Amino acid sequence: MYIPLLLSFAVFVSSVVAKQCINVTAPVSISARNGVFNIPTLQGNADATTFVQNLTSIRGNFTEEALLDYTTVSGSYNISAKFCKPDTENGTNPTVQVLTHGLGFDKTFNYSYIDVAVDHYGYCTLSIDRLGEGNSSTADPLRVLQAPVEMSALYEITMMLRNGSLPHVPQAFSKIVHVGHSFGAQLSYQLVVMYPTASDGLILTGFSQNGTFLATTTASWDSKLARLNQPLRFGNISYPAFANALSMLGVSPSNLTPNIAEGLSPFNVTFGEIQQILQTTDLANFLAGAQLSQLPHMADLPSGYLTWTDAGSNQFAFLLPQFFDPSILQFAESSKFPFTL
Repeated sequence: MYIPLLLSFAVFVSSVVAKQCINVTAPVSISARNGVFNIPTLQGNADATTFVQNLTSIRGNFTEEALLDYTTVSGSYNISAKFCKPDTENGTNPTVQVLTHGLGFDKTFNYSYIDVAVDHYGYCTLSIDRLGEGNSSTADPLRVLQAPVEMSALYEITMMLRNGSLPHVPQAFSKIVHVGHSFGAQLSYQLVVMYPTASDGLILTGFSQNGTFLATTTASWDSKLARLNQPLRFGNISYPAFANALSMLGVSPSNLTPNIAEGLSPFNVTFGEIQQILQTTDLANFLAGAQLSQLPHMADLPSGYLTWTDAGSNQFAFLLPQFFDPSILQFAESSKFPFTL
């Protein structure tokens, strides 16, 4: 219902033929009151399952049971962001939208939204990699990467936009709208609760005050250690060593999937079954690291970084059957990012 309305409205808005985008890295100093939790270090995937069982149990409140105390956490980190503006800005006081993604993704989650917001409506946008995700700094997954710290980072980025100190964006914005999805919506909402003047507007998607669905969603992920689920991206398997081993077999990483498919073809396996094996199983997640650009700072992540297990878990949480392109699911699964305890 909303898409036709949006498109019809766009006819009456002066469209912008192109946009200018730059990647920026913003150093932030954060300080937040985090919880101190009695949660043992996860040693393997079975421990990840136990953690989620405890977290979603109806027998009690695991968060309260594990909480020992509170402490102030401070530190300096880098937040990676992409700033976009229209070639021709609307007026001398443009509005900037700060886009914050949810769990399991990075700032590329917002790219199609940016095309519409900037090209058709003339907004500026700043899409960020949340702390611990994408090209932003990593940090201790239990002690540091909690909601108060992430909200503190979002506040610092917002203040840089307010006072014109964001690197490579020499402009102060008096109108800032925060756009958040899922956990990003929760952070944006909490930002205006803590700092009512920080934002001039909120757009929240994948957000509800009713959290009864959360346990089902969390359990459906069947969470694994990210370093074991996609070891070439998040584990300690050296990608160069892996590529060298393949080259000794006459195979390049970019051709690994076709070679596996060819190797399975003599067996009693249909082409459709081969596709399912290569796209929806643990093997698919292993192969993902051979197909994607590597982020060295995301390698060898601590065991407190988790991810959902496979494409089926991804679909259950985010995609409604018959309303998505299967290739979108394959891409989303291969390029996913971890979340933390």
